Amino acid sequence: MHRLSRYLVALIATFAVLVPVTASADPGDRASIVDVRPLGGRQYEVTVYSAAMNRTIPVWVSHPDGPAPALYLLNAVDGGETGGPWTNRTDVAQFFADKPVNVITPIGGRASFYTDWVADDPTLGRNQWSTFLIHELPPLLESRFGMTGRNAVAGASMSATSALNLAIQAPGMYQAVGSFSGCPRTADAAARAYVRSTLELFGANAANMWGGDDNPAWSAHDPVLNADRLRGVALYISAGNGVLGVHDSLTDPSIGGNVNALTDRLAVGGAMETVVRGCTDSLVGELGSLGIPAQVVYRNGTHAWPYWQDDIHDSWPLFAGALGV
Repeated sequence: MHRLSRYLVALIATFAVLVPVTASADPGDRASIVDVRPLGGRQYEVTVYSAAMNRTIPVWVSHPDGPAPALYLLNAVDGGETGGPWTNRTDVAQFFADKPVNVITPIGGRASFYTDWVADDPTLGRNQWSTFLIHELPPLLESRFGMTGRNAVAGASMSATSALNLAIQAPGMYQAVGSFSGCPRTADAAARAYVRSTLELFGANAANMWGGDDNPAWSAHDPVLNADRLRGVALYISAGNGVLGVHDSLTDPSIGGNVNALTDRLAVGGAMETVVRGCTDSLVGELGSLGIPAQVVYRNGTHAWPYWQDDIHDSWPLFAGALGV
């Protein structure tokens, strides 16, 4: 937590001064499903080989009987690799157990922003996540599980920005997007510093992701600057304000009576969510000026998984309507 605290101080100090890259691999041609392992009920672990990244990616799938649309649910900054994916931290498996939708969560992609990087990174390796998520993975799953071609995508924290960018980069592919406690700004100086700080926490170099400050990729991946390209997509956007919320107490199951956990939640998660709220305000304001509707949820609360579980529950009616189920 000491390391996180140093990162947070740098992040807050930064904010106080306040053409996607194509993968070299031919997307989809060599990607393949390597293995499908039943986990019980409607849950599967699907191992997918990505030609763009030249490695296998584990993918959790909740599949109903019969054809159904898809909800791609992206993990937060650790990619589900350390603290665990959505299925470990929330009730998504139980919540979607009776829903007519395929839920798809790739495991991996820590600090990657689930985007295509301009260069391999010495720490993170090769990241071509946009290619994987837009071109490689969907046709494989649609063929194996009989999906309908209608899609939604949602993410929390880091991947909230990713979810918005995927919809911007692939017009018509996603009928709905969920952005839970994300910072949908990347182009201005403060936002670039925030992104760099996030990647540096994992030992990665943001120059390998979108290049230097003069690279147009930074603007191409800024949902505020590209908000007009979200027109026609059902949008659910949430953020807290950093103050005590319903899940920030000793009695909340996520805290379990642990005073230190609560202190950390308030100090780190509270400050982070204050920053997130400012970013979210920028996007909401831009959408409003463009006349693009969105379901916006502002709440008391910190940067924490229990609120994103609430977002899953609260956004489902919007997603279901957009997906036609």
